[in-house]
Amino acid sequence: MSTANLKDPVLFINRELSWLQFNTRVLGEAQNTSYPPLERLKFLAIYATNLDEFYMIRVAGLKKLFNSGVVMAGPDQLTPKEQLGDIRRYLYSERNEAEKCYIDILKSLEKEGVFIKEYDEITPEQQKQVKNYFFENVYSVILPIAVDATHPFPHLNNLSFGLILKLVDLENEDIHRYGLVRIPRTLPRFVEVTPSLFVPIESLVSYNIKEIFPGYKMKKSAAFRVTRNADIAIEEEEADDFMQLLEAGLRSRRRGELVRLELGKRTDDDLYDFINLHTNVDDDDVYFSTIPLDLSGLWQIVGSNDLAHLANPPFTPKNLPPFDDNSDIFETIAKQETVLYHPYESFEPIVRLIQAASTDPDVMSIRMTLYRSGTNSPIVRALVAAAESGKQVTVMVELKARFDEENNLIWAKALENSGAHVVYGIPGLKVHAKVALVIRQEGKKLEHYAHIGTGNYNPTTAKVYTDISILTADEAITKDVTKFFHFLTGFSKKGKLDNLFMAPLQIKPKLLSLIQNETKQGKKGQIVAKMNSLVDDDVIKALYKASQAGVKINLIIRGICCLRPGVKGVSETITVHSIIGKYLEHARIFYFKHSKPNIFISSADWMPRNLLRRIELMTPVSNTESANKILQILQLQMSDNVLSHKLESDGSYTQVKPTKGVKIDSHKLIENHVNRVDKAVKKHTPNYVQQLANRLFKES
Repeated sequence: MSTANLKDPVLFINRELSWLQFNTRVLGEAQNTSYPPLERLKFLAIYATNLDEFYMIRVAGLKKLFNSGVVMAGPDQLTPKEQLGDIRRYLYSERNEAEKCYIDILKSLEKEGVFIKEYDEITPEQQKQVKNYFFENVYSVILPIAVDATHPFPHLNNLSFGLILKLVDLENEDIHRYGLVRIPRTLPRFVEVTPSLFVPIESLVSYNIKEIFPGYKMKKSAAFRVTRNADIAIEEEEADDFMQLLEAGLRSRRRGELVRLELGKRTDDDLYDFINLHTNVDDDDVYFSTIPLDLSGLWQIVGSNDLAHLANPPFTPKNLPPFDDNSDIFETIAKQETVLYHPYESFEPIVRLIQAASTDPDVMSIRMTLYRSGTNSPIVRALVAAAESGKQVTVMVELKARFDEENNLIWAKALENSGAHVVYGIPGLKVHAKVALVIRQEGKKLEHYAHIGTGNYNPTTAKVYTDISILTADEAITKDVTKFFHFLTGFSKKGKLDNLFMAPLQIKPKLLSLIQNETKQGKKGQIVAKMNSLVDDDVIKALYKASQAGVKINLIIRGICCLRPGVKGVSETITVHSIIGKYLEHARIFYFKHSKPNIFISSADWMPRNLLRRIELMTPVSNTESANKILQILQLQMSDNVLSHKLESDGSYTQVKPTKGVKIDSHKLIENHVNRVDKAVKKHTPNYVQQLANRLFKES
C-alpha cells in the first residue's frame, strides 16, 4: 500500500471550483446544438438560476468569512480570499461563453420564427401595441426614483432589477440629474408581442422614460441588477417562537449585504460611477453584460405552450405494476415491497397512499417529514383533511429548506390550524430525511406502511428529478421508522436506529465501516456510489485507502466532487462521472459488494452538512428484487456515454464518447423502454430496468 500523505491539499479539489465546473456542464447542455432551441434555452435559464444562488449563498459566505478576518481553510487549504479570486477569474472567463451561447440560441430560434427584440427593432405597429401594454400594465407599477440631495438612494432588495438613468432638464439642458426605475419581479421579464415575439421589459421602459419623468429627457440609460447575501443565520435557541424568527429572517434576507452588481450594455463611466457610488460593490464583483440581464427570466419563454414544439417532447411518468390499477394500496404494499424509479415511474402511488390514509376509517395515524412540498400540494391537503377528520397527524416541517421557507411556513400554519401536531425541526440540525408512516388498525393488530425516498414530497419536481422510492410494510423497517418519529417529537438520549441508519450519529460511521470492509477485500472489493455531492474529507481519505488496496470504485456524482481520481499511488482505481441531461440526477444510491445487504439508498450526500449537521436516513435494501432493480439502475448509469462526463485528475471534466457506435443515453433509453413496458403490461410485473440493462449490455 502506498505511503502517500492523504492530507496533502493537492489531493482535494476545492468545493466551490468543483461546483463551478458542474454549472459549466449545465452551460454545455445549453451549447449542445443537437437539442431543440427551447431545450437549450432551458439549460441556459438553469445555468443563470444556479449562478444567482451560488452568489447569494456561497460567494456571500466566503465574503463574510474574509471580511471577518477568518483565514481557516478546508482540506484543499485555499483561504476565503484565494477562493474568491479563483471564483471571479473563472466566472470572468466563462461570461463570454454564456453570452455567445445566448446569441447562438437566438439565431436558432429566429430560424424557427421566434424572436427576442429590442423595442426599436420591432415594427411601428408592434411598437404601438407594446406602448399600449406599457400604459395598461406597466406604468402604474414601476417605481421612478430621483436621487439627489433631498432624495436618498433607495434600498435595493435582493435581485432588484431596473434601469439607471442620466436625465436632462428640458428647460435647462445644463442641468443633469440621475435616477432609477425599479422594475418589480411581478412584471413579466419579457413582453409577449405575439406568441413568437418577445421584448425585454427594460427596453420598453427605457423608451418611455419621458412618460415616467415628465419634463426630462433621457440622455443615458442602462440595466442593472443587484445580488445580496441571502443566507439566513438563525439562532434557534435564542427564540421563543421559531416561526416568528424565521419570518424575521426572510425579511432580513431582502436586506443582506450586496455581493454582486450586474450592469447591462450601454453602461458608461458616468452611469457606473453613479450606481457604484451608492451600492459600493467590490469592483471584482461587478459584471458587465452585452446581453439582457437576468437570464433566469428566460423560464417565461421556455414555459410558453405556443413554443412547446421547439423543446424535447415531454415524458409522462407511468404507473407500472403493481400500481397500474385501482387495487387497494394497503393490500398492494403489504403483498410486496416495491421500488419506484422516478420520474420514469410515477410519484402518484405515494400521493395515493397519503390520500387513501386520510380518508380510510381504519387509519389511526399518519406521520411525515416535509422538506420541499411545493405550492398547492395534494399531500399537504390530504394531511389537513386527515387532521380535521380526527386522525392523529404528525408532520415534521423543515422550515429551513433554503428558498422554500415561505412555502413551508404557509403549509405549517395550515397544518397547525387543522389540528395536526407540527414539529419545526431540532435545534442545531436540519431535518432532511424523506419518510412517511401510515398506521392502520387491521383486525386486532396495528399494521404499518412506510415510504422512504431520496427525494422530496413534491409531485411537480418528481417529474423532473430522478429519485428512488421504496414502499414497504417490512416490519424491520417500519419499526425503525416509528422510532425515528419518536426521536423527532420527543426526547431521546440514544438517537440510534436498529436497522436503518440516521445522521448525525450513524450514517458516517457506517459508511466508513462499509468502505473499510471493502478495503479488506483488496482487489476483490468493489464500491459503486451515486450522489449529488462528495465533500467530506474523512470519507474521501477512506476511499483513497480503499483504492490503494486495489478496490474498484465507481462514483456517479452529479455536482461537487472534492475527490481527485486517477492519482498514481492514491486513487488509480477510482473513476468519477457526472450525468447532466433532461432530468436532474438526485438519487443517492450506494453499493458495497461484500456487505449484507449490499445496496443502500439515502437522503444524504457525502458532505459534512449531511453527515454531521442534518437528520438524514440511510436505508439498507434487503429485499432481493428491490436490491436487484436498484443495482441495475447503477449499472445503466455507469454505461451512459451520451450524458456522462468524466472527472480527470486535474479537476477538469471531459465528455464521455460512445464506443463501437452504441449510444447509451440513460434518460432517453429508460423513457423509451418504460413506454414500451407500459403498453405491453397485462398481468405480469416486469422488471423493466433489468430488461433494459440486459439489452444494453448485449448491444455494447
